[in-house]
Amino acid sequence: MVFFICDHCGKCCTSLGAYIRIERQLSEQDYYCKNTITEEVFPVHVAPEFAGELDEDITTGAAACSRPGCVFLRRNPAGPGQVCAIYPTRPRLCREFRCYHMVIFNTRGEPAGRMVGRADIQTADPVLVRIWNDEVKPPPCPATPWDEPAWVQRVYAILAKHGYRGEVVEGGNR
Repeated sequence: MVFFICDHCGKCCTSLGAYIRIERQLSEQDYYCKNTITEEVFPVHVAPEFAGELDEDITTGAAACSRPGCVFLRRNPAGPGQVCAIYPTRPRLCREFRCYHMVIFNTRGEPAGRMVGRADIQTADPVLVRIWNDEVKPPPCPATPWDEPAWVQRVYAILAKHGYRGEVVEGGNR
């Protein structure tokens, strides 16, 4: 298995963050939040480097107007991309999210593509696209969960027949 490596794109927080609502501010850095899908209420602690910036967004309502998704999504101060201001205390919804489920390697052992969603692929490799669309995901796409062992083994066998190797991703996001 390969481990998930976050590229700090922020797509997870942009989509899932819409379901995280601040219920109550407890202190400058502590909040009670609610997952509006599961109704789970959870405490979060904002990292010190984001506390003042976040407080301003919440009190002025700027977060809802200035960016889609989660109010806790912030520009990465250490480099490109986005980071979570509450990462150590992020909710279960965020901990369990994976933006890709399998990495596919070419004959040289280099990453050639990633499986996203239930059975879609992201790749610039036209041969891998053809294999995926013709053999892995023939229409209609099977409603098989990406983590069902029999389905994964079938995908591994198809990829191997063409010189590719798939590995399921281990670990949550970021």
